[in-house]
Amino acid sequence: MKNHHHGRFNQSGVILLESLIAILIFSIGILALVGLQAVMIGNTSEARYRSEASLIVQKRIAEIWANPANAGAMTEGDPTDPLNNPGFDISNLLPGGIRYTMQVSPGEFLVLVTWQPPGDPANPVVHQHMAIARISGA
Repeated sequence: MKNHHHGRFNQSGVILLESLIAILIFSIGILALVGLQAVMIGNTSEARYRSEASLIVQKRIAEIWANPANAGAMTEGDPTDPLNNPGFDISNLLPGGIRYTMQVSPGEFLVLVTWQPPGDPANPVVHQHMAIARISGA
């Protein structure tokens, strides 16, 4: 005859195992939320930089539009040769920011803003925002 023990000794350790699994699942969820928050902060910063760059470009176009007689003299730098012809430093507005203004053709201007968001210095990423505007009377 077999002697079956039914009671608490057959269940010993099950509650502890269930508790450890619950803590593991909860910890994974918390880590996922922390990771999501870090990505959201990065995306918010990137959106702020892009918005600021767009505003800088639009202000520069407005300056040229307000003074079309002197528009040709408003060129700044050359992004293809930044060492010999650097652009206008706007690092006080954007991290590592430089603004270039070039006359593409008579009455047509290109405004380019570049910036380098803070991050890994070994792997720098340069972002840019560009607009081309036609200014009549220039």
